[in-house]
Amino acid sequence: MNSSTQPNNARPDATDGTARIRSLVRLTLANRVSAVYLTVVGGAMAVAAAQPLFGTGPDASLVWVWPALFTFPAFGFVAWLGEAGWGGDAPTWFFVGGIVLSALVQSLALGSVWRALRGRRGNRGHLTAAH
Repeated sequence: MNSSTQPNNARPDATDGTARIRSLVRLTLANRVSAVYLTVVGGAMAVAAAQPLFGTGPDASLVWVWPALFTFPAFGFVAWLGEAGWGGDAPTWFFVGGIVLSALVQSLALGSVWRALRGRRGNRGHLTAAH
């Protein structure tokens, strides 16, 4: 028997932080919009990483523009940090990590917008035919 005078939903719960993290992960990864977006960005990164194996030429490094464009505007901040920190000579790991981080941030934003739009649609009630 519970001797607490607080209702169940008012008591602090040790798993509250875990539930928040789980909710953020769901918004970022486990919805249709975010999954499609991350697949597009991941595919662009895979093509860009594999391109040196199949093609040689002066334009070979330009294929990395596509993942950066898919993650813009969040990647714009990463590019700005690279310019400010390394003066335009930032290491490759910084830009690749920046693309990944930008994609995850934007996926979270897309998941939040998707959930908000679906929530509004669910609150409309049932439409019936006019008589």
